[in-house]
Amino acid sequence: MWEHSDSVTGTLPKPNISAEPGAMVPKGSRVTLWCEGSLHAGGFRLYKGDVSVDWESDVLQESSNKTGFVFEPVASHYEGLYQCGPLSPTSSSERSEPLALVVTGVFPPPSLSAHPSPVVEAGGRVTLSCSSETARGTFHLLKEGGADLPLHMEQRPFPGRPQVLFHVGPMNASHGGTYRCYGSSSSYPQQWSEPSNPLNLEVTGVFQAPFLVAQPGQLVLTGDSLTLQCHSHAGFDRFALAREEGPQGPQRLDGQHIPDFLLGPMNSSHGGRYWCFGGHSRSHIWSAPSNYLDLLVVGTYSRPTLSALLGAQVPWRGNVTLQCHSDIPAEIFWLSKEGSSAPPQFQWLLYKASPYQANFTFSAMTQEQGGSYRCYSSLSSAPHLLSLPSAPLQLLVSAPSDHTVENAVRMAMAALVLVVLGVLLFQARFTSHEEPRMQLTRRPEGEQTPGTVHLPCTSGL
Repeated sequence: MWEHSDSVTGTLPKPNISAEPGAMVPKGSRVTLWCEGSLHAGGFRLYKGDVSVDWESDVLQESSNKTGFVFEPVASHYEGLYQCGPLSPTSSSERSEPLALVVTGVFPPPSLSAHPSPVVEAGGRVTLSCSSETARGTFHLLKEGGADLPLHMEQRPFPGRPQVLFHVGPMNASHGGTYRCYGSSSSYPQQWSEPSNPLNLEVTGVFQAPFLVAQPGQLVLTGDSLTLQCHSHAGFDRFALAREEGPQGPQRLDGQHIPDFLLGPMNSSHGGRYWCFGGHSRSHIWSAPSNYLDLLVVGTYSRPTLSALLGAQVPWRGNVTLQCHSDIPAEIFWLSKEGSSAPPQFQWLLYKASPYQANFTFSAMTQEQGGSYRCYSSLSSAPHLLSLPSAPLQLLVSAPSDHTVENAVRMAMAALVLVVLGVLLFQARFTSHEEPRMQLTRRPEGEQTPGTVHLPCTSGL
């Protein structure tokens, strides 16, 4: 409720000024500046500096204590500081607080980028670079939908393209969102450029990590397809797949509402390391990254050969060495078991010279480790692009023999006998310690122990 005028001095309370739809408007659009104050003001005037600018606008009288000034279309020279004052010449009142009307779209847009990446882990930091060929004043960084005031930084002269750096962090959930930057003129600070490209800052590590699996497996032939599934128990309704693209990390997270990502038909560009994130709709906040999954594309080079050095038939609990050999240069060798969900084993060659081969040794083999094996080769320059698979090698592990079972039974019986003998020996030793105590028991007077002779005892004293 507005205060009454001072009956002695006639001073009215200071009016309020506001802008609809906001104090930052694009060039060519519409804006209404509202003045609201005392009923005794008799209406309001709009001032830009010390000059009344009522004549430049259409006046709306919404009520006796509220007046609107409409500017349409907004021109670049409409920018500036505005104040409201009373219309009645007989009333005395202070003007309202100044309102800065910003007109955007006066200059070409700057460009906005994030370094090292717009995908930032919670607690980390990121630098946003705003650069322009034309702006020579202040650069402004704004977050869409954010309650905070825009960040301002004075332009500093750099060779080439003028730019400023906004350092953001340590990151938390409130930093996630869409950012734009603007450039402004030194002479007219409320004349801004067009907005830069939107930049989405994604904050990860806020929720529990999901788990990434490949169906039917992470080894896939060129031309085939597979599905990467991002599993989670956290109730996410948005999922994003990321891929290793150098030391900078992922440059964006494109979310979708299902956890399955279909890839294919496969070619060399699909090979690489993947992981996923979980989140919620209309949010730039994500979980911690899932496990890393290496997607291996098969069929780039000619096939190697796989052999068992001591034969493919292995005794139970025996050892075996599988050798993968390539006729062409190779630096990494891979070994996988068909039908196994475990990731393939791999070995890097220490010496990049012929012969190109690697040995995979297994100890204490069991029947579960038997099966069909294949090997592959690749180069360190493209480790996720594998050769064609070798011919399958069927590894047969014999079952435990009857003699082995009999020996196990005999060992168990021998152990049982030793336990029984130990118990008997303990009892015998216990009994032997008790017998002397029994012999020292007092007998009735006059009774003699058989075989005992009593000799008189005399004394020379």
